[in-house]
Amino acid sequence: MKILEMHIYGYGQLENIKITNLADFQVFFGENEAGKSTIMAFIHGILFGFPTRQQSELRYEPKHGSKYGGKIRIHHEERGYAVIERVKGKAAGDVKVVMDNGIIGGEELLKELVANFDKSLFQAIYSFNLNGLQNIHQMKGEDIGKFLFSAGTLGTERLSKTETVLQKELDSRFKPSGKKPLLNEKLQALHELNGELKRAAAKNNEYENLIEKGESLQQEMIAINRQLEVIGEKVEKLNEWKRIESIVKEEKWTRKELDELGEFEFPARGIERLEKINQLIHPYNAEIISITTRIENLKKELAALQPEEDFLENEPAIVTLLDQVPLYEQMKLEKQQCETKLVEFEEKLSVTKEKLHLPLNEEDIFEINTNIYMKSQVEMAVRKRQKLVEVKAELEERYLEEKNLLEEMEKGVRAAESRILAKQDRLLLEEEISYGNDKKGLEGELKALQDKIEFYQLANERDKASRASIKKQKRVQFFLIGLILVGLTLYSILTKQWDVLFLGALGFIVIAIFMTKSSKQPKEEEMNQTLDDLREKEKQLIEKLHAAEYKDITKIEEQLKLDNYRREELQILKIKLKQQQSQYEKIIAKFEEWELESDQNKEKLISISNELKIPEYFATTFLLEAFELIEQYKSACREKKQLLSRLAQINQQQNKLVEDLNHYENRFLLERGLDLQNSAYLLRNKLKEEHEKQIKCQERRTKLTDLEADLKQKSQERDHLQSEYNKLVNAAKVETEQQFYELGAIAEKRIKLLERLENIESQLAYSILSKQVRETFLSIHNSDQLITECHHEAQYLQSKLKKLQEEQASIKYEIQLLEDGGVYSDILHHYKQKKFELEEAAKEWSVYCLAQDILSSTIEKYKSVHLPRMLAKAEEYMSFLTNGSYQRIHLQKTGPGFLVEREDRTLFEANELSQATTEQLYVSIRLALAATLYENYQFPIIIDDSFVNFDAKRTQKVIELLKKMERNQILFFTCHAHLLKLFRKENIFSLEKGAVQIIS
Repeated sequence: MKILEMHIYGYGQLENIKITNLADFQVFFGENEAGKSTIMAFIHGILFGFPTRQQSELRYEPKHGSKYGGKIRIHHEERGYAVIERVKGKAAGDVKVVMDNGIIGGEELLKELVANFDKSLFQAIYSFNLNGLQNIHQMKGEDIGKFLFSAGTLGTERLSKTETVLQKELDSRFKPSGKKPLLNEKLQALHELNGELKRAAAKNNEYENLIEKGESLQQEMIAINRQLEVIGEKVEKLNEWKRIESIVKEEKWTRKELDELGEFEFPARGIERLEKINQLIHPYNAEIISITTRIENLKKELAALQPEEDFLENEPAIVTLLDQVPLYEQMKLEKQQCETKLVEFEEKLSVTKEKLHLPLNEEDIFEINTNIYMKSQVEMAVRKRQKLVEVKAELEERYLEEKNLLEEMEKGVRAAESRILAKQDRLLLEEEISYGNDKKGLEGELKALQDKIEFYQLANERDKASRASIKKQKRVQFFLIGLILVGLTLYSILTKQWDVLFLGALGFIVIAIFMTKSSKQPKEEEMNQTLDDLREKEKQLIEKLHAAEYKDITKIEEQLKLDNYRREELQILKIKLKQQQSQYEKIIAKFEEWELESDQNKEKLISISNELKIPEYFATTFLLEAFELIEQYKSACREKKQLLSRLAQINQQQNKLVEDLNHYENRFLLERGLDLQNSAYLLRNKLKEEHEKQIKCQERRTKLTDLEADLKQKSQERDHLQSEYNKLVNAAKVETEQQFYELGAIAEKRIKLLERLENIESQLAYSILSKQVRETFLSIHNSDQLITECHHEAQYLQSKLKKLQEEQASIKYEIQLLEDGGVYSDILHHYKQKKFELEEAAKEWSVYCLAQDILSSTIEKYKSVHLPRMLAKAEEYMSFLTNGSYQRIHLQKTGPGFLVEREDRTLFEANELSQATTEQLYVSIRLALAATLYENYQFPIIIDDSFVNFDAKRTQKVIELLKKMERNQILFFTCHAHLLKLFRKENIFSLEKGAVQIIS
């Protein structure tokens, strides 16, 4: 299942948030309280329901009245796309699931999509947070192994907690050496009652005799049961012996054969290897002889071929010189062309100088600046001059247009002002409308006031009745209290107890004050005052209604609407007029800007004319043409200089070519005094001949080197094969090849016997009979007869046991008759009651024992069946995270827990590892659990800053590991900016003040 989109209506501080295009590895980055934990809780809430008010988890209900809940869009591997929406409703919220194929459902359909996972199991397997690692920090050393084993089983520490709870319950009920546990107390009480019972039973000899006889019968029955068990075991062993008798005898014969052959050394697959070596040695000898002959012939050929090394050393210079010979004629032709061009450039310079009509020579013209920047300045100045002329014409045209529009706008505003009502006339109309509307309001206000008066009158009547009743009760109470005080006063006077007299007088004063206060009725006066005010207000409203007159205000409203429309129209016209005035002023401002730019352009043209050394009238009319003529003049002068330089260079090259050819002709050729072409031809032929000799020599040398290397390799391979042959013969400790083959046949026979013995031992490994028992059973010749005898003996013992049981029942009946009377029966009843209570408590204790046993057996089954596959994947992850430092994870032989194997084969318990390594082990186990045991459920893995205690290298390794888990979508929440460089920018969402955006 992959989450594609989220829409949060309201959840905690997040309101109306949409998150789309969630990637396979999506990172949510934000500072503390930015909403990371809220988004995690939102995903859990939508998939599995909101937390109820009775649970300790936060509900994340919005504080500002937003709609509580949201929806997510998912893609399911089997069911396709779906939208899950959950909003506030019943305890866990109302959920609605809409599939893309049109199916709509609720909780049942959602359970199918999440494979019936509940929230706790999902969080245990696929949801990481810092709490899981903090549990490791807070544990004692001896508990870390149990915690990791529990995490590998269920994904959390729930298994280790369950074990602790069961052990605590067992200890609270019974301890072998304890006194306070419930079973210990009941056992002690039962023991004391048993003593009293025995003392009462001492008075009855017959009772004791019956008890002793019953116990002796019980012991005899136990002995018979033990004999039956022994016979049963014996029969079982004899049946097993019948099954494996032939296999055991075959084992004895095989071991005897092996002992006769004895122990000796022989190489594995020795005969096959020796034959293969013999087949390879003979071809190598023939190849070595052939290669040696070919090497001798090549050495003779090399001696006959030797090139002229002195000539070849000068090859680069000679080749360069020969390549220049065809250029000699070209240089002659180029020399003639350069002389013709010189005449043309002289004429061109004369014509250009006449057009410029400037007193400049060739040296002065090069001092004038005609670089790219100057050319750009000239072109910009000319274009600016032309543009200013065009802008002036355009401004004059726009000036006339804006002026005409402004005059028309002013006329329109004056006409609109004349059509609206005067201010005094409009106020009169508004007062008439307001007066007509007030009458309807007065009628409604009068009705509400009359209802209020009626309510207060009814309330006042009820209060009067209530006060009268209370006043009557108080009078009766005060009268009674007064009588009591009078009696108390008379008594104190007669007995002269003045303190009591003082108390009586004080009581009279208090009663008088209380009566005075209770007689006042401020609430009644306040109620009457309120009613008077309301009646006065009612009277005023009635007078206003009588004074009001109905008027026809429809026509007045229409006049005001028309005036409002005209005022709005006037306001619009004024705004347009203001805008038009602004446009007119802009045109005026542009005229001023044009004049300023025109002056600046003229100054620029004069400055350029001074730099080009031309008159000012040229600058204002023909500046660009003059600049181009100066450029042409400079270019022609420069090309003339280049032609003169090229003529001198051609003469120098021709002379040097002739001198070099004469030098090599006199040194290497037999002929002398040849012309340029013949000398070059002879040198080229000689160079070709020497090259051919050199190539042939090089080919022969290369071939000779290859043959010598081949000879060396073949010799080494032959020597290696001979060495292998000698090693095989020496390993068998024989002298001849024939002895080697004979010893090989014996070794092959011994291997077959060992294989058969191993097969036999594998069959006997599953037998219930040990090796010693099998040895004793070899002397048995007729096992069927022994089995029959055992059956007969068992039948006899069972019949005897039946008689003893009947006799024991008779004795119990007689004891019951004796227990029906007197003190002994009471003690016995009490004893049996306590015994029953003890048995009930023991049953409850046995339930927890059974639960603990079932949990232990389940763990053992998990360790043997499911855990190995998970551990293999966890070992792979652990090796990757630690760069191979820790490679294996072993189960503890006793109890839950792991042993971790370092690369040097050292084993560590979980509490012996460093804190960071323990956390890496925990992460490896959690990820392996999702990748193996729950591999069929491709739920997103949600991680909330679980690796903050890792250093940079360990953090990078765990991120790389998460990126490899391509079957599950990863949602990674972090507040650490330095981790963002490990992810692609398009996969990072930034959370800030309730907003979500992609980091750019």
